[in-house]
Amino acid sequence: MQHVSNSMTLSQARQEASTIFLAKVFNWMAIGLGITGVIAWFTASSGLAVQLVQGPLFMVFLFAELGLVFYLSARINKIQAGTATGLFIGYAALNGLTLSMIFLAYTAESIAGTFFITAGMFGAMAVYGLVTKRDLSGWGSFLIMGVIGIIIASIVNIFLKSSSLYWAISLIGVFVFVGLTAYDVQKIKQMGEDGIMEQGEEMVKKGAIMGALALYLDFINLFLMLLRFFGGSRD
Repeated sequence: MQHVSNSMTLSQARQEASTIFLAKVFNWMAIGLGITGVIAWFTASSGLAVQLVQGPLFMVFLFAELGLVFYLSARINKIQAGTATGLFIGYAALNGLTLSMIFLAYTAESIAGTFFITAGMFGAMAVYGLVTKRDLSGWGSFLIMGVIGIIIASIVNIFLKSSSLYWAISLIGVFVFVGLTAYDVQKIKQMGEDGIMEQGEEMVKKGAIMGALALYLDFINLFLMLLRFFGGSRD
């Protein structure tokens, strides 16, 4: 009986640690989305978005975003938690500047509607990732291949300008980022259960930032794919 009691206590402790870690991750994800949304709206409403799209800074910001993501992913074990946090916030801010262009292409009502659709789909898959007993780790390599395929196909379609390929990429993208949401949430949950909360405050903060970045990217990319279907053109 004592053995069963100790086992239950250990299981409950792992679940509690996982819940606390997940809360930290989702809090930072929400902060990142909030920063992106506010900056995107302000940039568009102030007229800066038009100047940004027409000038060379737009491409500079895009490459800076890619650089920040790769740097943060590659150097997370060597940089301080404060630096990782600053880079994440900086990335969210830069993304707000570049995403301001969607307000030039789509109506505010359709953007808001698509955001809520995205939130619903993201939330449903996040819950699935949390509660399912199925091991989703096998999805990882398949989904990453899907992301790479989407990037390559999108670059190719810049030259082909094929509407059929455009819609195919969009549809596949929805399925890929929906799957990544469930996969990443389960992976983050497992990190909490595996004892990251016992590795010190510095490691917890860095783990939460990386988890938040993964979910932030899942949400933003799912939103952009869905916007192709549900976005109402301003023309």
